[in-house]
Amino acid sequence: MSTPPVQATRFQHLLERIATALLQGVRGSWRRRSLSLIALLAGFFAGNNLTSYFLVTIGQRPVVVLVLVVGLELLVRLRSHQVRGEPSLAWVICDHLRLGLVYAVVAEAFKLGS
Repeated sequence: MSTPPVQATRFQHLLERIATALLQGVRGSWRRRSLSLIALLAGFFAGNNLTSYFLVTIGQRPVVVLVLVVGLELLVRLRSHQVRGEPSLAWVICDHLRLGLVYAVVAEAFKLGS
């Protein structure tokens, strides 16, 4: 007994788009995947160390957060204007560095809040 074919509903199309988006990160060569993972971890490491360093040297948390948010927003705007279609490996690495940095800053905010 085989399973009946899936109907082409909007929900089915949504599931296919979600699966494609999730599996896009594991597609490609080992070089692209490994560099992406290294960039993500390096961004997290840099985010932890930069926020700690700037909080100690500058001492004003709002200034540190404002500079980080403005810098990350400029990076996102630059990427959206430069990249059309499939991003190059350099932009993928830049995106993963940014994601790691944002995750580290959010984790630091939760640590400071508790």
